[in-house]
Amino acid sequence: MKVTTAEFLCSIDQQREYPSIKKPEIAFAGRSNVGKSSMINTLLGRKNLVRTSKTPGLTRKINFFVVNNLLVFVDLPGYGFAAVPLEIRKQWGPMVETYLKGREELAGVVVIVDSRREPTDFDKTLFDFLQSNGILFVVALSKIDKITNSLFVSQIRGLRSILSPEIPAVGFSATTGTGKNELWKAIKYLIECQKATRGSLRQQPENP
Repeated sequence: MKVTTAEFLCSIDQQREYPSIKKPEIAFAGRSNVGKSSMINTLLGRKNLVRTSKTPGLTRKINFFVVNNLLVFVDLPGYGFAAVPLEIRKQWGPMVETYLKGREELAGVVVIVDSRREPTDFDKTLFDFLQSNGILFVVALSKIDKITNSLFVSQIRGLRSILSPEIPAVGFSATTGTGKNELWKAIKYLIECQKATRGSLRQQPENP
């Protein structure tokens, strides 16, 4: 996808603050310091639209970015070992769960996993949560420029053993741009599925 415009829309921590823009939303979720901000910047062809930091847990709110005035990227707070106060971390779970379960515009989630490591318990919990709630998602293995091809194949095989077969899994490197086109294709797949689902619901006859 050619990105011509990408702009920060808003940053929220309460449901009543959700933007009213009616565009398909793609949320990005992953463990703190997994490369989420760098991935979003690379997809959008921007260097600093989403702030990056070596300090885990910089994203403490839900951030919205409008892309080509056609869709919205949603940057969710990272989970795991974030070096932030415990009370703030406790707020993240309910805030993110409320968004994922209740946001009508959500087309799907890009779950980011560090390709150098096995999926953590946090990652697996998120997989289970999304699957049990019928939320579509793709898995993006970040930082694949730092591993061998054989390890990448092994990591994909491991993901396939714990995920439903229809869930896409792609490798990605913000450093080299590897996987950028494949991830955009997966994102388009999520949006097309959302459109198809809404279309089928509109076509259902009303109850007599």
